Amino acid sequence: MKTIKKIQLYLKTLLSKTWVIVYNEYSISKHKGENMTARLTKKQKVLNLLSKGNNVAWSTIRNRFDLTSPRAMVDTLRSEGHVIYVNTVGGKTFYRLGTPSAAIIQAGIDAVLGTEQAYAS
Repeated sequence: MKTIKKIQLYLKTLLSKTWVIVYNEYSISKHKGENMTARLTKKQKVLNLLSKGNNVAWSTIRNRFDLTSPRAMVDTLRSEGHVIYVNTVGGKTFYRLGTPSAAIIQAGIDAVLGTEQAYAS
């Protein structure tokens, strides 16, 4: 009976050591860059959410992405050339990614090239 218990204890120990080795190999390979997906920045996550075409509430951006100031993130995205519109409904602020209007394009052309360049259409 003692030999059976010794064998069971040996197998249990061997199994736990094998599990630790397998787990450590997985962890090491994961931390070396293998089998890891690229992590998106908060800016990219906000842009992905806005690009779905729906209105996104200020509070949603703040809470979902743990941002102190969603307005600062929106301003950063605007400075990169994205057209983000702001709508205020019932005291709540909503953001929406859109396409630039002809007036916005004309203002950009005027700012870069001067007013002598005309935008026809």
